[in-house]
Order: sequence, then structure tokens, then C-alpha cells
Amino acid sequence: MFRLFRSVPLVLVFIAFMQGFVQATEKDAARWPQFRGPLACGVGEGQTTPITWDVAQGTNIAWKTPIAGLGYSSPVIWDDRLFITTAVNTELDKVEVKVGLYGNIESLDEPESHSFRVLCLDRRTGKVLWDQEACKGVPRIKRHAKSSHANSTPATDGKHVVAFFGSEGLYCYDTRGKLLWKKDLGLLDSGFYMVPDAQWGFASSPIIHDGRVIVQCDVQKNSFLAALDIKTGDEVWITPRNDVPTWSTPTVDASEGRTQIIVNGFKHIGGYDFTTGKELWRLRGGGDIPVPTPVVSNGLVYITNAHGSMAPVYAIKTSASGRIRLAASGTKDKHVAWWSDRTGNYMQTPVVYNGLLYCCRDNGVLTCFDAATGEQKYRERLESGTGFTASGVAADGKLYFTSEEGEVFVVRAGPTFERLAKNELGEVCMATPAIADHTLYFRTNGHVLAVREK
Repeated sequence: MFRLFRSVPLVLVFIAFMQGFVQATEKDAARWPQFRGPLACGVGEGQTTPITWDVAQGTNIAWKTPIAGLGYSSPVIWDDRLFITTAVNTELDKVEVKVGLYGNIESLDEPESHSFRVLCLDRRTGKVLWDQEACKGVPRIKRHAKSSHANSTPATDGKHVVAFFGSEGLYCYDTRGKLLWKKDLGLLDSGFYMVPDAQWGFASSPIIHDGRVIVQCDVQKNSFLAALDIKTGDEVWITPRNDVPTWSTPTVDASEGRTQIIVNGFKHIGGYDFTTGKELWRLRGGGDIPVPTPVVSNGLVYITNAHGSMAPVYAIKTSASGRIRLAASGTKDKHVAWWSDRTGNYMQTPVVYNGLLYCCRDNGVLTCFDAATGEQKYRERLESGTGFTASGVAADGKLYFTSEEGEVFVVRAGPTFERLAKNELGEVCMATPAIADHTLYFRTNGHVLAVREK
């Protein structure tokens, strides 16, 4: 073996190694497999992304593809394929959508039949490769005017595509559009726990890890966290949760010698053992309408929520165990690096990028913290009178925050606030963008479009 190695010039060995490294890096750059990408981080590592574009003029627009129906799920990407979901009202051409900063909690009455669909697009051209109807019928749960019947972002591992339509079921396809299995998880009634008739639509997205599909179903009755076999849909374990409705997607973290599923919540923020579903740690309290997804970086779990009496940001150690108690502002716990009780987000998952934590609220106020210590670096408003629902993403030294009206604010990453640009998408946009192969992918109310420097 040693002689064989000596017979090969070292330069060729190095070239082969670098080629393999570059190919692996390129593959990773072309994958955004779940809500907010790898491990829900929202960061496109190594991507070169544009500062400005013009949809009307086609400047830096690679393609724009119309998508029927209404859906606020985000695009997910694996190599040359992009997947998206939508719900098409089969009887009405136009459905009610109301964006902006308002507080109406009422549901919409939609007795019409809907077609719940999963689509696959060519990532490079935007061409629709396949379009499958998962199911059809009158939605079992109503939605809010700021919501849709296709809120949950699909997930993929390159072999499977899992789409979740809440009470309409969980569906698994192969990447060519063949249905592999489907599962009815029951009536999943998400809405304001204090006014049960206010149904707002299910939104937690599935994630895939190590051959399992993880779903968090916090609803009005019988909330649970579950792991299913990716090949069959069979239940691996199910753990009941005593919590009110939430709309947060879980996160998987493998560190500290264990793999855990981390969830947001009101009565039960916590970590669960990936293998068994057994609770590892828990924290009670915070905002009572939890939406943001937990984000992990450098040994800390960042969790935020809002509504009611609190809007906290927590930086919890990934090694946490047992019961965490933070009764009031200034309270400390050995498992919590730092926390702030009035600076958290209602809808948007924060971004951790180059050692800084960015939290953008519904009103467009952006707060930047030192991610390790919680020191506030700045607090600035992106623009007055504009509402934000989509979560921010980061790449190439820049942050992207998308308003509900379809304005994308580009901010320079760093401890000092600097707004670089504002770009118009031309349509309402409630979905978080994806980043792959140096391209930003936005899902608006009528299209998916690819933004790339030309």
C-alpha cells in the first residue's frame, strides 16, 4: 500500500482531494432541504448573492414561474430540483388575503373545495417538472386572512419529499412525484387558545433527519411531537405535549454527545431525545403565541416568541437538562447563557450570522445582539408602516428581510446598521426565501422567482 501511494505523484493526490472537496461544497451550496435551509439556520454559506434587482425590467431575475392557488410555504431545494406546495380554491379565482399591521383574530369562511398540491420545478429554469394533487376537499380547519391552507414548508433528503397540509394529512413522494405513503394525523386545530373558534391554519413544517420525519403538532387538543419512519410513514414514537397551539417548526441538534429535537412553545419550550422522544429539558413561559423556529449556533439554542405579557429572547445551552426556571427579568439559570424579556419576535425566526443575532419584528424593527453575550449592538427600523412575516436570511455579508408587501430590504451584516437597498418583488410575499447556488428564491402570492447576479 505504501509503495502504491509513493508511485502516485503527491500533486495528483492533492488535485483529486481538492476536486472532491469542491464537488462536495458545490452540492451543499445547491441544497436548501427544509424551512430556512440546513438546520434551520437561514444562512447560505459561501454564496454570492445580489444587492439589487428589478423584477419589472428583468434585472438579475433568472426566471419567474406562476404558481396557482395560495400557499405560504417556502421553496426547498435539492440539487437541480425545487419543491413547493399550494392550495387551490377550485371554485374561486381570487381568495381573500389581508396583510399589514392589524389585530383581527377572526377566521375566514371558505366552504369551497380545495386542491392541495405538491409541485417540483427545475431549479435552473423554473420549468414545472411535475404537479401532484395530494388530496381534494373542503378544508377541515379555517384559516386567517394572513394565512393559507399550505403554510407548512416541505422537506427533502434528496430521495423523499415530505409535504404537510395539517388536518389534510402528511404525504411523502419520491423526487419524481410518485406517492410513497400518506398519513392522517387527525384534526389539527391551530388557533388562538383563548378564543377556540378563531382558527388560523396549521403551519409547523416537517423536518427529516437520519431516516425519520419529525412533526410538531401543537393544537387546541392533544398536542404531540412525533417521529415517523421516512420509508414507510410508520410511527417510531409519539410524545404527548401539554401546550397551546403553536406554529413553530422543530430543530435537530447533534452535539454534547446526544441528538435532540428542540421545540418552541408557551407552556413547554424544550428538548427531546431524538431516538426515544423522551424529554431532556424544558422551560415554561414567554409569549403565548409561539411561531419562530429554534436556531442553534456555537453551543447555544436561540428561541424567541411573543404576545401576551412577554416577548423574550433566550440563549439556552445545548447541554441543558431538567427544568429551567426564569421567573422574571434578571433571573439567571446555569443552563441559560443570557436572555432578554422584551426584545423577541412574534412571527419571524431570527438569524445568527458571524457571531451576531438579528431579530426582526412584525413592525420592521431590527435588533442586533452579540450572540454570545446578549449585548445589544443596535435597534433600528427598516421602514415605517410596513409589516413583516417572512423570516430573514443571510449570505455574502448581507441580510435579507422581506415585507408582506413584497419589499426586500438588504442590510449589511455587522454590528453597525447599514441599509444597502430596497427591492420590489411586485406581489405580496409572506414566505421565507431560500438560498442555493448563489441564487435567492422567493415565493410570492402568485409566483416563484429566482434572483441571481447576471
